[in-house]
Amino acid sequence: MAFLGIGLMGKPMAMRLLNAGHALTAWNRTRAKAEALAVSGALVTDDIATAVREADLVITMLEAGPIVRDVLEQAYDSLKPGALVIDMSSTRQSEAQEFHQQLSGRGIGFIDAPVSGGVLGAEAGTLAIMAGGSEEHYLRAEPVLSILGRPTRVGPAGCGQIAKLCNQLIVGGTLCIVAEALMLAQAGGADPSAVRAAIRGGFAESRILDVHGQRMLERNFMPGGQVKSQAKDLENALVAAAAGGLSLPVTQLLTDLYRSILDLAPNADQAAALLAIERLNPGIRVGQAPDQLP
Repeated sequence: MAFLGIGLMGKPMAMRLLNAGHALTAWNRTRAKAEALAVSGALVTDDIATAVREADLVITMLEAGPIVRDVLEQAYDSLKPGALVIDMSSTRQSEAQEFHQQLSGRGIGFIDAPVSGGVLGAEAGTLAIMAGGSEEHYLRAEPVLSILGRPTRVGPAGCGQIAKLCNQLIVGGTLCIVAEALMLAQAGGADPSAVRAAIRGGFAESRILDVHGQRMLERNFMPGGQVKSQAKDLENALVAAAAGGLSLPVTQLLTDLYRSILDLAPNADQAAALLAIERLNPGIRVGQAPDQLP
């Protein structure tokens, strides 16, 4: 098996595969990040072609569609006939469909399988995995994907990316509403921490209120899922909406909010949505703790 992209998410995912007993060749543009896997038995290489040459299964976990395209172009001539490529990056649906068409023309399978759950989910093996591809390819990939989290096939190639965009709309929207709620509590003279505690267990309860609400109160914006990734996913959702003839006004607002802090904290956790709301409300700040930023 080859794993291409040993970053914030890729490293714990690859580690879980190694710990499950899979032989794994790791490649990363910055080799030092992949070297951390060598002590757990991974073969580390600087060359993409070498990484994939003997692999029946190739997993990519990269920053964006153009980078996936570049890496696959370097791998194409070395991929084994009958190999299966699982792209777990977040890309546009059109890009995933393009990769599927190009690879299937060479007798190589493809699944787009983006994830949700962040670094903690990657470490724990609890990622939500949204897979697009044929039933045959999905069944082949499922045992490996199940080591990383809870996979679900949602449709043909490209549909995994649509499911991820749906996920990101809900995540991004909830993050911003939690930030606004804490700001409202602060501005109204209530203790934002106590307000959060009071509404937990009611209909407002969510994983985001639990985890990211606490992050906002602590002003802990160390990543986690990053602002730049959330902005990219929301922009991709607008592209997909336009292709489907849809108008998504709330998604446009969310996209604008995340874009507004790309200059300030692109690598910060997506809980930094709070910073975007605070920028719109000068003089009001949640809590007294200093900002923790990467």
